[in-house]
Amino acid sequence: MNKKTVRDIDVNGKKVLLRCDFNVPQDEDGNITDNRRIVAALDTIHYLLDHHAKVILCSHLGRPKGQVKKEFSLKPVAEELEKLLHQKVSLAKDVVGESAKSLVSQMKEGDVVLLENVRFEKGEEKNDPAFAKQLASLADVYVDDAFGTTHRAHASTAGVAQYLPAVAGFLVEKEINFMSNALKNPKRPFVAILGGAKVSDKIGVIDALMEKVDTLIIGGGMAYTFFKAQGYNIGNSMCEADKIDLALGLMEKAKQKKVKLMLPVDTVIGKEFKRDTESKIVKSTEIPNDWEGFDIGPKSVEIFGDEIKKAKTVVWNGPLGLFEFDKFAVGTNAIAKILAETDATTIIGGGDSAAAIEKAGLSDKMTHVSTGGGASLQLLEGKPLPGIECLEDK
Repeated sequence: MNKKTVRDIDVNGKKVLLRCDFNVPQDEDGNITDNRRIVAALDTIHYLLDHHAKVILCSHLGRPKGQVKKEFSLKPVAEELEKLLHQKVSLAKDVVGESAKSLVSQMKEGDVVLLENVRFEKGEEKNDPAFAKQLASLADVYVDDAFGTTHRAHASTAGVAQYLPAVAGFLVEKEINFMSNALKNPKRPFVAILGGAKVSDKIGVIDALMEKVDTLIIGGGMAYTFFKAQGYNIGNSMCEADKIDLALGLMEKAKQKKVKLMLPVDTVIGKEFKRDTESKIVKSTEIPNDWEGFDIGPKSVEIFGDEIKKAKTVVWNGPLGLFEFDKFAVGTNAIAKILAETDATTIIGGGDSAAAIEKAGLSDKMTHVSTGGGASLQLLEGKPLPGIECLEDK
């Protein structure tokens, strides 16, 4: 990575504004159900504390849309951080108001203050320079370690970098290195697995990967648009009718580029969108009317699996079925298990794929599980990330 990181600057005695991604899932009672994103920030926090910095943490949580809403408070995050760091974490009652200013002014080296949810401020998502300047005025240095939000130019991800020396944290560094190395110089065969609901979300990624991969495996809801494009009946399966020409174009491009494009050969279909709906397995080209495709079938798992076992690098983004329902998570879980057992470099591109891997308990068997869905997609597309662009070059 050609951007400066915390290693490249002196943080001793400095107030460091550290942007993290603490956007963690919670249950109805506000208990954090998955603390992975908080744990992911610990390396950078520990480094700063070990180097005698005053650490000011900030993050968003949920979508409060510029309003103060109690259910989006970072209080549970502060409590979780205290447990993980074994030290006091003072939570400010606001972002740049009296409470934040007062807590920051009293900080000593090795102290940790967490600002309240940055999205309580209207200026955050608008990237308002006045708000960014206020936020920056709390600190001497800015460190971006919120990879999951680097694809958005918000005040706390890109705006503050206009007013402070800005560098990357270790998580951002790791994410960028894994993704860009895999794409620049992959060990071959290089296989990409793309799932998820819509072709439209992945057009740029499919296009970019065609230039790089040996095999492209397509599953999830978007596969049905490819079957429809070839004139097959897909029943009530998800389909983007306006993307049929595009799907045909992509299949043609794969031929020209000599990329092996693989679609599911069999499909698990259901009667209706329900957990316990009646289901059966059919050929992907023979989905009856009134039935809907919800998962890849066992034959597809076998064929995709054989291809994955030959690979040296695998990038996976997007589940291969309706994995929220256990009945239709079988295909996604089976592929996750195959990936866990290969000795290839396995990179999971955040979002739902990361959630599926986590749910299957296989995260630690992957080379790298990204913490950012949208950001990792943008990296795979080869598009610049505003939250990275704004950091200082080495």
